Amino acid sequence: MAKSIFGGKNSGRTQQVKQRVKTARRRSEQSARWLERHLNDPYVQRAQQDGYRSRAAYKLIELDEKFGFMAGRKAVVDLGVAPGGWAQVVRRVREKAPIVGIDLLPVDAIEGVTLLEMDFMDNAAPDRLIAELGQAPDLVLSDMAANTVGHKQTDHLRTMGLVEAAADFALDVLEPGGHFVSKAFAGGTDGDLLKLLRDNFKTVKNAKPPSSRKGSVEWYLVAMHRK
Repeated sequence: MAKSIFGGKNSGRTQQVKQRVKTARRRSEQSARWLERHLNDPYVQRAQQDGYRSRAAYKLIELDEKFGFMAGRKAVVDLGVAPGGWAQVVRRVREKAPIVGIDLLPVDAIEGVTLLEMDFMDNAAPDRLIAELGQAPDLVLSDMAANTVGHKQTDHLRTMGLVEAAADFALDVLEPGGHFVSKAFAGGTDGDLLKLLRDNFKTVKNAKPPSSRKGSVEWYLVAMHRK
């Protein structure tokens, strides 16, 4: 797998034959453009070649190449696991570590990963995750995002609410020295949340991996070494 450190010349892009998508009877011009962009996305093509379920797998790979948060991890929780790309990456890197993922959406089985189809915001979810994991985690991952309603401010607030919930969970359950990695929004991380994380982790960084689309407002919050 090509190595891709942020700022490097190798972004994992390979030569490809561009595919064009025509508008169909039930396909709008806008959806045709989206499908064409998706099919010609080099990360989508790499995911198919490498056996990952989504291009999002490379976001985790690139973040880990920069920060090294998966090294030595013994138990992992994956919040917002669907469709399973992040869990696949963790399974390949940490072959023996127990992994539990949770999502509202059904996820096809992944060997060596326990999958819970339930709402993380359900009061019963945190205890269920730890019970299935069988121990306290030393890595909590969250790629959760709220379903969009088309209103930017509302969508932003709903997703940041999930980030805060994931952070609270991580602070409650992480082993000392554990790490927390979460999707966030550029410029949208609440000051109180950042202070909370900085008070409880030795290092807190924001990063946008190369595989995150340029037009996307998503960034990732990387908090390492739980105090």
